[in-house]
Amino acid sequence: MSLGTMTVARQQKKWRLSAATAVAEAIFAAFLVFAGPSWDATAADTLERVVVDPASGLAISGFDPVAYFSRGQAVRGRPELERRVGGVIWRFENEGNRAVFAEQPEIYGPQFGGYDPVAIGRDTSVAGHPQIWTIKGERLYLFYDEAARAEFLADPERIIERARQKWPSVAYMIPR
Repeated sequence: MSLGTMTVARQQKKWRLSAATAVAEAIFAAFLVFAGPSWDATAADTLERVVVDPASGLAISGFDPVAYFSRGQAVRGRPELERRVGGVIWRFENEGNRAVFAEQPEIYGPQFGGYDPVAIGRDTSVAGHPQIWTIKGERLYLFYDEAARAEFLADPERIIERARQKWPSVAYMIPR
């Protein structure tokens, strides 16, 4: 049926539905632009299941998560520069790193909470060591040992995808 043979009321209803659909599509498109391809539904859960040193209670053994990006090295944070995020205590090298992390912990926190993505892909949780790490796709990954890091670097996309698939079931088994 063409618009020419519809009643005025039906034409207005059809136009309102089309306009509503267009608005919804625009909102979804904006979400995709701002969230970007790196958006990950497991990001929130990643920060809820962070590797915590049982002796000190510190996330990733007190290493500054932002320093991996800003300095390209593992740097211990300072006790006077702590911040509680995601239910755990993080330490930082300086005020700037602490402020940046507070704004975007999902960006600077280690992926999979600091658990080794190679192990996660094998359905197990093994804490990564904060001095065995890499940055891939602007995200930080920690590894149990150099062999796991080398395996990751040989095919990071495959290992990341497998770990993302397995993470919900593996994370479920990690005590909070």
